[in-house]
Amino acid sequence: MTAETAAMLPALMAVLAAALWAIQAVGAHLECVDAARSAARAAARGERLDQVRDLARSATRPEAEVTVNRTPEHTTVHISLAVRPPWGPALPAIHVTASATTPTES
Repeated sequence: MTAETAAMLPALMAVLAAALWAIQAVGAHLECVDAARSAARAAARGERLDQVRDLARSATRPEAEVTVNRTPEHTTVHISLAVRPPWGPALPAIHVTASATTPTES
């Protein structure tokens, strides 16, 4: 019984690590969704685009890529972020994205 447990322990640790990484990616995606929504509202109100980008990065992570597109009809904010696990920086990143569109106020 002890030998079987010792043999399975590395596999269980790998599954646990993958699950924690997936939870971290989902949390980052939710942060991006909320940040895109609030940044789109701010941009639609007419705030400066550099302030909108700073607002979005402060709500997610500083390395997030933020794109703002404002037209007379609609304002769109797109946020992209690469999520790496803190315990494995050499592992490939999971890319999460979110966008929000709102009517531009006059």
